[in-house]
Amino acid sequence: MIHKLECPVETIIHVLSGKWKPMILWNLIQSNKRFNDLEKLIPDVSQKMLSQHLRDLEQEGIIDRTVYPTVPPKVEYSLSEYGKTLIPVAEVMCAWGENHNKRKYEESAS
Repeated sequence: MIHKLECPVETIIHVLSGKWKPMILWNLIQSNKRFNDLEKLIPDVSQKMLSQHLRDLEQEGIIDRTVYPTVPPKVEYSLSEYGKTLIPVAEVMCAWGENHNKRKYEESAS
């Protein structure tokens, strides 16, 4: 999908919008995953939303979908080379989330 030039922050929000896309990205950083693996790692996501988010991320060029010619067919998802450029972004988001959780915990404990 081609968008008019927009703020870079708006762009990343658009690409990673949706409750589950950052979690999919984070799990694919660790290793390639099959659909069922992602379902187990993100238990609250519905099959419909997981499928939609995977399709969206594939269309944006963030992930690759590999279909192996086996019976039954084996499909694996991985970060594309372009998607790997998001690893530092995901790591910073993770660190920020850890610090935020720690801050909230310390506030509630005092």
